[in-house]
Amino acid sequence: MKKLASFLALSLCLAAAGWLGLRLVSGGRNSGAPAEATPSSPGIPVMADLAAYADVPIYLSALRTVQAFNSVLIKSRVDGQILKMDFAEGQEVHAGNIIAEIDPRTYAAALAQAKAMKIKDQALLDNAQLDLKRYHGLVAQDSMAHQQLDTQAALVEQYRGTVDADQAQIDLAQVQLSYCTIRSPIDGRVGTRLIDLGNIVHATDTTGIFTINQIRPIWVSFALPAASLAEVRSQLRHGDVEVIAEGAAGQDLATGKLTVIDNQINATTATIAYKAVFDNADEALWPGLFVDIRLLLQVKRHALTVPVTAVVRGPEGAYVFLVGSDRLVQKRPIKVGFTNKAIAIVDTGLATSDRVVTDGQYRIEAGSRVEVLPPAAPIASPTDPALPTATQ
Repeated sequence: MKKLASFLALSLCLAAAGWLGLRLVSGGRNSGAPAEATPSSPGIPVMADLAAYADVPIYLSALRTVQAFNSVLIKSRVDGQILKMDFAEGQEVHAGNIIAEIDPRTYAAALAQAKAMKIKDQALLDNAQLDLKRYHGLVAQDSMAHQQLDTQAALVEQYRGTVDADQAQIDLAQVQLSYCTIRSPIDGRVGTRLIDLGNIVHATDTTGIFTINQIRPIWVSFALPAASLAEVRSQLRHGDVEVIAEGAAGQDLATGKLTVIDNQINATTATIAYKAVFDNADEALWPGLFVDIRLLLQVKRHALTVPVTAVVRGPEGAYVFLVGSDRLVQKRPIKVGFTNKAIAIVDTGLATSDRVVTDGQYRIEAGSRVEVLPPAAPIASPTDPALPTATQ
């Protein structure tokens, strides 16, 4: 009887174990089956925006450095010691302001000497003219030979020439003396000193005393492909062509206008030089500053645009992911006419109000179901396996 009970208990245990194993195998197979996607199932999070019409400015870009409108190296035109510098480094000066003084004593003495010489020669001329007048009377009385009268007349002309030469020496001495006072030839800003107070300067020195740069207005010279010439000249015939100077951080620094087109294309680089002038009233531009120049070529009216981040480029060309009403995406080839930092003009392939994916394209493909997030929401959740998660 005990053996029969033990046999029944063992049979029940084996049956229970078999039933449990069958359930486990069946459950594992069911868990591996793909789950059917339903319209209400969550999709891959992406950002999206609508294609829309807009007026788009078309720019030509070039990288250049800002240059002073006028730059003057101030040099001494006479030899002497620098007695005074009437400016501070970096100071703004105006045309005619005294900015430096050279020891004038040598040139003042030369001027005084020239004036004294003229006085001496003028006295000789006056005396010779009186003698000539008397000689005329004597010749009229037949008391003097006519030859002596002619000689006296020649002497008067000689003295008159000497006096004129003395006056020229006075003028020269005055000019030399005026060079001892150095004045600013332009409105601008003084740079750092190239020579210190008390040094001896010479008219033949190649190194100046300092430099003055005119920065209001200011200009930028830049080169563009030679193919741009026809379009730029066409725009100039209709009015001023706008030029924008952009800083390293992408901010607009100043707006000016195109003023010069070079008279020859550079055959080596196939480019042509342009020059734009900026009022620079706020001095946002500075000589030597590296800027990105944007020349406004035209404004394309009523162009179909999408955010530039929506455009994906592949081996077959440009395309976008179009979000349908069922939240399924399709791959749509497009033809891009123009792009800038923000938008792209789509010539063909899209219609207005089409919704395109602007961020998250790397996680989707044609047929994927997506969840369009609000603009302020992040694309990936903290548990997104495509991105690393933070650990504490």
